[in-house]
Formats: sequence, C-alpha cells, structure tokens
Amino acid sequence: MNDNRDRRGKYNGNRATGAGRRVYSDAANGPRVGKIATNVPKAQRVDAEGDAPARENSNLNATLHSPLSTLHRGGAYRAPSGPRQYKREADNLPAAMPEDGNILAGRNPIREALKAGRPVEKLLVAQGELSGAAQEIVGLAREAGAVVQRVERSRLDQLYPAHQGMLAYVAAVPYVQVEDMLAAAAAKGEDPFLILLDGITDPHNLGAIVRTAECAGAHGVIIPERRAAGLTPAAAKAAAGALNHMPVARVKNLNRVIEALKAGGVWVIGTAMDGEDALKADLSGPVALVIGSEGEGISRLTLEKCDRTVSLPMMGRIESLNASVAAGILMYGIVRARRG
Repeated sequence: MNDNRDRRGKYNGNRATGAGRRVYSDAANGPRVGKIATNVPKAQRVDAEGDAPARENSNLNATLHSPLSTLHRGGAYRAPSGPRQYKREADNLPAAMPEDGNILAGRNPIREALKAGRPVEKLLVAQGELSGAAQEIVGLAREAGAVVQRVERSRLDQLYPAHQGMLAYVAAVPYVQVEDMLAAAAAKGEDPFLILLDGITDPHNLGAIVRTAECAGAHGVIIPERRAAGLTPAAAKAAAGALNHMPVARVKNLNRVIEALKAGGVWVIGTAMDGEDALKADLSGPVALVIGSEGEGISRLTLEKCDRTVSLPMMGRIESLNASVAAGILMYGIVRARRG
C-alpha cells in the first residue's frame, strides 16, 4: 500500500386481561370502568424490551468516535436480563403469541416494541383503510427503518390468525454499535477487521457471511438499514449459531461509516471485477472489506469511497461467484495476510 497516511496504532485507544372489566380513559372525568364482552379472549402481551443507553467507549480515537456515534439507530438495542415484565393493556390482544419468537402480533405489542427501540425488520399490514392507531404504528415503523408491506388479510391469517391486521418481524438478535466492534478489536490488541455489506438482500447469503466472518475472526459485520436483508429467522438459520458470537451493526448510511473508518485509519477494500488480483494483493493491517449485492455489486458512490478494489480470478466460464462464497475467500485471504 503506497499511501502517505499512517493507519496503524490508532486503536489502542400475564398476565390475564381482567376477564370482565376494562378501564377506559376519560380526560374530563378521569378513568372509568366498563364491561368487556364475554367473547373477548384472554390475552398475553409480548413484553417490549427496553433500550439501554449507548455504551461509552473511552478508548476510541476521537476522530472516529464523533462521526460514527450518529450513524446507528438511536442507540443499540440491549436485551434486559432477568424475567420478562408484563404490562396490563386495555386493548384487545391476541390470546397467544406465535411460537416463532421473531414475530409480534397485535397492535399494542408492535407499538410498544417500536417505542422501546426493539429492531423491527418488517411490518406486514392488512390491505384496507388504516385506523388512526394503525397509521401511528406504520409511521413509527417507517421512522425506525423497517420495511412496511401491505398484504392481503388472508396471508396474515395463514401466518397467525389473531393478528389484528398487523404482524411484525423483529431481529433474531440485538444489533450493536460500530464503536463496540472497534473497542473489541482494541481490547484484543488487534487491527480492526470488519465486513461491510452493500445491499445484500438474500438472508441466506447474509447468514452465511456472518458465519464465515465469525470463523475468520472478524470483529463485526455492518449492514445498511434499507434495501438489505436483516437478521431475520432465515438469516439466523443460515448463520448456524454465529449470530450469538458475531456482532452485527445496522446503520443509516454506509458511506458515512466508510468515511469515518478511513478517517480513523482503516483501509477500506471493495470488490470489483476490474480490481487487482486479490490472491496477490496486500490485505494486511486494519481492514474493512466491502461486499456488494448479489446482482449489482457495490454501488457506484460506495465503490468510489473505497481505498482500493480487488477481484478474484475467474478460471471457468461463469463470470462471478455467489456473494457469500466470494466474501469467504476474501476473508480468509485477510486471515492469511494477518498471520504474516
């Protein structure tokens, strides 16, 4: 790498709903108690897990911490320890939640999860006119970066009958902050080794890349908030348990992350068909490897922000590799370079 920048040494641094009574709010006269119809089922509400404050990382280089601290969604979600806490709700909730822990059904559970900062990947909303409460939930989901999809009510019925017109898919594990990954690298006395995914939309590819990243000793995987696969059950299955050990960050703007990493001394290496031979390239030092989407590759602006690009030689008649396969080969090229 012929560059005047010195990029080393910068990282030392429950509950049953009362079966016959319900409280109604009345701004003028205070709360009043009324009767519930006898056909209203008992309901159990999925707890909306809270948001812990963002972790302070005093060891991070100030030039890197400042821009990165604004890139994640309102602080990383942290799952609280201890028993679940259930709250009494006035609304009519489903009698039970789906067995799949990554699905929330019913308006109140989804609303509270969004307000608490729980990462929601996708919100399915039944076709038809939306009530005020439903419009509020849709607005919260869009603000949180979730994909909102209008579907036929019959589809929701197939997934979970007592859906109240909405189902939400939540992340299989909590997302973390980019600073957490850099702090982990510094704690180990290692140069940062990060994987950035630009528009990987197949959850199976995402899971496979996370699995390889964990095996290769990477410090984290970074994905964009929009137009990309998230930590869905399909991605978790493909990762084969790696999500329990490999930190994943979801950011609003991948290009701003790249700029901040470069300012902090990390070499950003993209993948492109006309890049230098990856089998001969120097992949040592603090590295962020950018992998493009399955069909389009790395977007033009993101590619321009990379310090350099590499490619894998194609010996056969097929012109490209699967994204997760190419990522795996390149990751282990970095492993070999780091071993000297």
